[in-house]
Amino acid sequence: MIAKAARAVLILALAIAAPGVALAQAPAPDAVKRGEYIFNAAGCLSCHTDVKNNGQPLAGGREMKTPFGSFFGPNITPHPTYGIGRWTEAQFRRALREGIRPDGAHYFPSFPYTSFSGMSDGDISDLWAYMRTVPQEARPNTPHSIGFPFNIRLGMIGWKWLFFTPGEFKPDPAQSAEVNRGAYLTNHLSHCGECHTPRNSLGARDRSRHLGGGAIHEGPAPNITPHPTGLGKWSPADLLDLLKNGGKPDGDFVGGEMAEVVKETTGKLTDADLQAMLAYLRTVPPLESQRRK
Repeated sequence: MIAKAARAVLILALAIAAPGVALAQAPAPDAVKRGEYIFNAAGCLSCHTDVKNNGQPLAGGREMKTPFGSFFGPNITPHPTYGIGRWTEAQFRRALREGIRPDGAHYFPSFPYTSFSGMSDGDISDLWAYMRTVPQEARPNTPHSIGFPFNIRLGMIGWKWLFFTPGEFKPDPAQSAEVNRGAYLTNHLSHCGECHTPRNSLGARDRSRHLGGGAIHEGPAPNITPHPTGLGKWSPADLLDLLKNGGKPDGDFVGGEMAEVVKETTGKLTDADLQAMLAYLRTVPPLESQRRK
């Protein structure tokens, strides 16, 4: 009995001495299953896997080219040195909600915490449960390649003050449950606006042109508002086929990053969630596509 008590005291002392390391406890299977769905809906695999160079899933290294330089997705496997294996759930939640790392530094908005901030507490907890079960990969993170002064993380304090309001999604009481579910999926979990909304000179989304078409490093992201120059001429069946299979009304299929989104994200969602996203998109103010110079 004394030996067992001594071991318990030792384990507790080690936990207190290393506050960034949570005691190992297997996540609940139901939470893991829900978390896998959240993981797919959030498109985590795409941004954190260097597909071009045959990188391991979630080991980081994928390049995102922007007007400010190149950002590289980090390793988010549970590796204790190179990934997020020493994080706590509270630190994970703060990263998603506030865009702040465990060491207190601010993330750049290449990480879409500006959208993930609206995730529910339950979805964040379930996602955390799933992330603890993925295979570890011992791959160091690739440093970002961005120029001065955009590489100064302290500058993100002012950027956030101007352009970011953290907080969980609040349903619109004037809209149906389906539309609110679609808004949550579109604007937060699947963060469609990160690509489909244009940005200003400081890299913040132009809220007046929400979903009216943006620019990504592989080319332009189209207008997905219900304007005729957006998705206004598409039938409900066409839109559903786009999200499920990547098919377009002309018989062609989407390519580039949208093909990846369909494969890894929208194609793995339930029909009910896809219909909810389409219901929400029908309520978005229609915006005419802007001509690109």
